[in-house]
Amino acid sequence: MSSFLKSFSFALKGIAHGFKQRNLKIIFICAILTVLAALFLKVNSTDWCILLICIGITISLELINSAIEAMVDLISPEYNQKAGKAKDMAAGAVLVFSLISLIIGIMILGKYFLDTLNLQL
Repeated sequence: MSSFLKSFSFALKGIAHGFKQRNLKIIFICAILTVLAALFLKVNSTDWCILLICIGITISLELINSAIEAMVDLISPEYNQKAGKAKDMAAGAVLVFSLISLIIGIMILGKYFLDTLNLQL
């Protein structure tokens, strides 16, 4: 197997490991619901791009957060306040972007939803 294909398979393996985490499953369900809503509401291509970027970054951040948590647990199996801070900050990064993505999603999909109800802001 070529080195490119090998690295691709390692990446897929990493994503599969990520899906064992509860939070990534929740994020993925939210992503599916967002995509279904965007399809139903016939979102334009610019708004699609914004939604997909938010979904992609949120999933990527959660994968990075899970990797940081695994690495910290490996390096410091016993409780360590500094290790806890690193894990908390990584989780905080996911939370911040998730909340921003939620606001963006509401702004984009809300506009289309109100348009389907023939309401204007």
